[in-house]
Amino acid sequence: MSSQSVISIALVEDDELLRSEVSEHLSRHGFLVSAVNSVRALDDLITCTPIDIFVIDLNLPGEDGLSLSNRLRQTLPDAGIVIMTARVTLNDRIAGYDVGGADVYLTKPVVPEELVMILRSLGRRVKPTQDDQAASLGLRQRTLLGPGLSSVLRLTMREKMFLVALVQARDNTLDSITLCDVCTGQTSEETMSKHALEELVARLRKKIRAAQVEGAEPAIKSVWGMGYQLCMEINLVP
Repeated sequence: MSSQSVISIALVEDDELLRSEVSEHLSRHGFLVSAVNSVRALDDLITCTPIDIFVIDLNLPGEDGLSLSNRLRQTLPDAGIVIMTARVTLNDRIAGYDVGGADVYLTKPVVPEELVMILRSLGRRVKPTQDDQAASLGLRQRTLLGPGLSSVLRLTMREKMFLVALVQARDNTLDSITLCDVCTGQTSEETMSKHALEELVARLRKKIRAAQVEGAEPAIKSVWGMGYQLCMEINLVP
């Protein structure tokens, strides 16, 4: 399996032993696994690591897995979501699909080989094709570079979070309220204001425009009555 075809998995499981066993099993089968024990840890993870598929336990400390799954489906509509839980009733299953937006609902104990087959099948659907003509957003270094840009752009944390959200959104478009929530992150109790978001977008537009070739299409467009759309191709890289 080439590096470009490796499927990135985020495993959200608070049971330490099970988390370790599942992570090791999936890693042996060629998946790139990031294992965390809480929703807060996952939120930190996805700001610096591109994820193709989320494997989520429902019984988590703080925000529960069903709420997390619903939030991921809204903000990352193209991601794969697998709920893996001890909740076995029909109502729980219905909630997992209807409320959580899960692609697959698995009840514990899960057969390891079945989980691998499910993730491989989901991976064929959700793994994006890398475009050589797209710019690259380095998540750890917070850099934007590539075709159409004359220099490497250094991004602030909020600029990075803003672009990551748009890259992963359906039609690369999100409303202002969602973007304010995304850009607030975990470091502030007060949600980012719409005015602050407008200032962030203005600075980011100016930064990208200064590095673009003359005549290039604006990278970020305002969507009247809604929010913003990303109009340049960007691949997320670790």
